[in-house]
Amino acid sequence: MLELEKYSIGTGDRFGKQAEAQLKSVIKAKEAGKEISIIWNKSYREHAIIHTDPVSVRIAADHAVKASNWKGSYYVDADHISLKTVDLFMDSSDFFTLDVADYIGEKIDQNEVDTFVKENLIYSGKINIPGIDNPLMITEKSISKIAERYLYAVKEAGRIYRHIEEKKGKGNFITEISMDETDLPQTPEELLFILSAISREGIPAQTIAPKFTDRFNKGVDYVGDPEKFDREFNDDICVIAWAVEKFKLPSNLKLSVHSGSDKFSIYPSIRRNIRKYNAGVHVKTAGTTWLEELIGLAESGSEGLEIAKGIYSSALNRYEELAEPYATVIDIDKTKLPSISEVDNWTGEQYASALRHNQNNPAYNMHLRQLLHVGYKVASEMGERYLAALVKNSDIVGRNVTDNLFERHIKPLFMEKK
Repeated sequence: MLELEKYSIGTGDRFGKQAEAQLKSVIKAKEAGKEISIIWNKSYREHAIIHTDPVSVRIAADHAVKASNWKGSYYVDADHISLKTVDLFMDSSDFFTLDVADYIGEKIDQNEVDTFVKENLIYSGKINIPGIDNPLMITEKSISKIAERYLYAVKEAGRIYRHIEEKKGKGNFITEISMDETDLPQTPEELLFILSAISREGIPAQTIAPKFTDRFNKGVDYVGDPEKFDREFNDDICVIAWAVEKFKLPSNLKLSVHSGSDKFSIYPSIRRNIRKYNAGVHVKTAGTTWLEELIGLAESGSEGLEIAKGIYSSALNRYEELAEPYATVIDIDKTKLPSISEVDNWTGEQYASALRHNQNNPAYNMHLRQLLHVGYKVASEMGERYLAALVKNSDIVGRNVTDNLFERHIKPLFMEKK
């Protein structure tokens, strides 16, 4: 049976050219004494925009592993799949992120709710969960409300899971359940009974991605109260540990932080809590690698810089088209985006400084970064010109990709002592 390791990092690779550079960051961690599994992920939406297919991720991952002589664990994630899209990923993936956020709040038969409430009434009253300051106060009514909101979504996850199991066989893949792309965060009480429902559906989930409070925008820092996040993350870890024992869930079940790339202000909280409770965590870095490609191309000068400038120009002109699919996970102030003429006059260093996520650099522009984060469609439309530039400048691009993952993500999450 496949069992996901304690610490893992999800790496998106939009154009399939950076798998070796990404893997190098995990190799550096291992050389420093920290074991981390790498999970290459790419969603159906990304494949559709770039016109690739899921098997391309498997090919790139396997090639990187062989070329690097990597002996550690690695996986290929069918990211944010549904029953409509999962079959496309069946042969190439061994990790499946079951995205059921769209089904939260869907109406479910009252008999289902009543049965769930009856089965869980033994947990009504005051529940003292080790590590949580205040006891959870559970009533029959609160269980019913949670069931009404989440039971349909969990049952949908069950339908997807059983479909995959039928095709791939039990124990031959890792299951994650994702409920993060929704408006309201899940409370500890809600997470508790979501986990009860997952167990009831017979889903051997090894990671779960809840919605946390405040904004997890693409490619930029957390927008919210880090102390509030710290309490939520602490409580969620404790609820999972309690639920694993009570509901007979997989012992390695852990939190997954989606849009976790570049959330530097909450990395200390994640690091502190996983150490405090000896807990695991999965962090998805999403499209960060694609931005490092642009940085590397800009720094290379000549044609690489011209490509980077052209991508910004097109992205700005096509703002509404590119931003609309990501409206819930970006916050861009268009008045703070530089003009096309301004960017056309930038040096490679100026472009890289505006895009690279260094908040101590006054040139850093979070609005430009978010626009380019969702602008990968423009690069895709360049076709071979963009891909050839990545190959030509693979050294400088790869160095940026590796350093970004290792220095800005792996080290502060898993390796720093403070």
